[in-house]
Amino acid sequence: MSPTVFREGPFRFFFFSREEERIHIHVQSADGEAKFWIEPAIELARNYQLSDQDLSRALQLVIEHEQEIKDAWQRHFGR
Repeated sequence: MSPTVFREGPFRFFFFSREEERIHIHVQSADGEAKFWIEPAIELARNYQLSDQDLSRALQLVIEHEQEIKDAWQRHFGR
């Protein structure tokens, strides 16, 4: 299961139900995928073929939606 937290433009932001406990978010587009840690600070964990421009935009969106991501994580995982 991989619930979608939000979509914006070509990006889908989601997490996997059975992954690690540290809060993070995956972002996917037709061109690739990346993973960002949310805590203890927002940072890129991995990038799979997103361009620098897409990666920069995805990071900006993660920062803008940080609280929404944390709230969705809490609702989904109860942590």
